[in-house]
Amino acid sequence: MLNGRSSLTVPLRLHDKVIGVLNVESDRLQAFGEEDRQFAEIFANYVALALHILNLLVLERRATHHRVSGSISAELTGPLNDIISEATEAIEDCAGQDELRSRLESIVEGARKMSETVQAWAQAAVTGIMTTPGRTAPDPLLAGRRILVADDEEIIRQTIRDVLTAAGAQADDARDGRQACEMVARNAYDLVISDIKMPHATGYEVFSAARAANPLAQVILITAFGYDPHHSIVKANREGLAAVLFKPFKVKQLLDECRQALSATSRGGKG
Repeated sequence: MLNGRSSLTVPLRLHDKVIGVLNVESDRLQAFGEEDRQFAEIFANYVALALHILNLLVLERRATHHRVSGSISAELTGPLNDIISEATEAIEDCAGQDELRSRLESIVEGARKMSETVQAWAQAAVTGIMTTPGRTAPDPLLAGRRILVADDEEIIRQTIRDVLTAAGAQADDARDGRQACEMVARNAYDLVISDIKMPHATGYEVFSAARAANPLAQVILITAFGYDPHHSIVKANREGLAAVLFKPFKVKQLLDECRQALSATSRGGKG
């Protein structure tokens, strides 16, 4: 609070472990007493429990998404492959029947596209990124730009890095928050893409480190299902956060947000 004259801070405790703090401020001097402290501690315990339940729900939702997508992929892949195989064999037996051959080729092409889409959805359940068949084309706005990708899940950061590299960017990756903070301090990145929840440092701490190293650096934060236990998005938004990507997202969304953020850098920065 601006012009705050007194504050009350209590820990968020979960099973004797402190997982955060609850801070209340007032514009009056000595605004809080012992009863306020006791109430705040009780309220903080409920907040800590609610955050813990939310974390469990996020994990369960992700596991369910992964399991269902995998089951659908397994059920559809076999029949689609059978269609492709049998239609291909039929094409070979259709010499001189151009119309029938053309129809069968359309069936094969449609089945292949459907198979690629099913595989992309199954992959998105693991990475949170919906890829599209084909290769990412070089992009003039991303070409030569230095971008850091920070995520504690290897497959996610590799997928994002590969997409950005294919678009012409110079992409590095960090396996956790601490490494991301160290890397932004050593290198002049144009853009940082960071998960909000990683070991050793939050998305907001990565955002702050990137801005401290380069005030014009743009930062995009990534979150699963809008889960933000440390309020990284709220705090970073106040200080010029470029964008937020909610998993699962498409490669096009990723590239569009990167272009917009880097365009802002070219115009002299945001915030």
